[in-house]
Amino acid sequence: MTAPLIFDRCLLRARRRRGLRLGPQTLLLDRVADEFAHRLSLVLRRFGVAVDLGTPTAAVRTALLRDGAIGAMIAVDPIVARDCAAAATLRVVADEEALPFADHTLDLLVSGLSLQAVNDLPGVLVQIRRALKPDGLFLAALLGGNTLTELRLSFAVAESELEGGVSPRVAPFPDLRDLGTLLQRAGFALPVTDIDRVAVRYATPLGLLRDLRHMGAANPLVERRRVPLRRATLARAMEIYAERFADPDGKVRASFDIIWLSGWSPHESQQKPLQPGSAKKRLADALGTTEIAAGEKPER
Repeated sequence: MTAPLIFDRCLLRARRRRGLRLGPQTLLLDRVADEFAHRLSLVLRRFGVAVDLGTPTAAVRTALLRDGAIGAMIAVDPIVARDCAAAATLRVVADEEALPFADHTLDLLVSGLSLQAVNDLPGVLVQIRRALKPDGLFLAALLGGNTLTELRLSFAVAESELEGGVSPRVAPFPDLRDLGTLLQRAGFALPVTDIDRVAVRYATPLGLLRDLRHMGAANPLVERRRVPLRRATLARAMEIYAERFADPDGKVRASFDIIWLSGWSPHESQQKPLQPGSAKKRLADALGTTEIAAGEKPER
């Protein structure tokens, strides 16, 4: 079954190139890179071959290579960028949806703020798990949850008022619980998901739109409206944004939910849950209390 086409991948690459020419906005990527370094520092092992999949800049690679826990770092990116080879032993131009690696060849695969824009995320996760060696680690950060919810609502209200309808202006983002389920279905062991909620403040909503252009993150949807956005609609959306999402000092907020995923390629040495009924001690004994059977009421 072919995955539905939600994102225009060619347009996405073109907008990323434009963002690089304008000068990339790296606020979120720098935050993510530092967190990658912290999380990997807690894993006390060395990774011989690592891949950085689709991260828009070299920030994650640079952060991860500082402590010497990685042997060879391969940068995989769908576009040719000036810093693509920075902090990498090898550079491969390839799309995130078609990994160019044989099964069981990688010790570590990381991805920073890229996988939220693939059309077949379940398929990509399966490819990643297959490419990892047994007991290999997958660690990723992607935008999800309520990311850009303020911008989405502002455009929806403005278009409804002025144009009598709503068109998709902000991409849909995956949910935390859904991503946990996808990790399990892809066959990862010990899957973990968590969320980092970030609020970025701007003097005006136009500052957010400027940063999105520099991130290469302007509307990449296949079903986007193909006519230019009317000036009146844009102005009204910015008014609504400022009215509804401003702090007392007049600055506006933009929400970014960074969802973290981690999972291991299965290996016999990993911890496994016990079978139901295999416990050798009652929970009530461990807690020092009296066990009450289901349906019974405690004595008073």
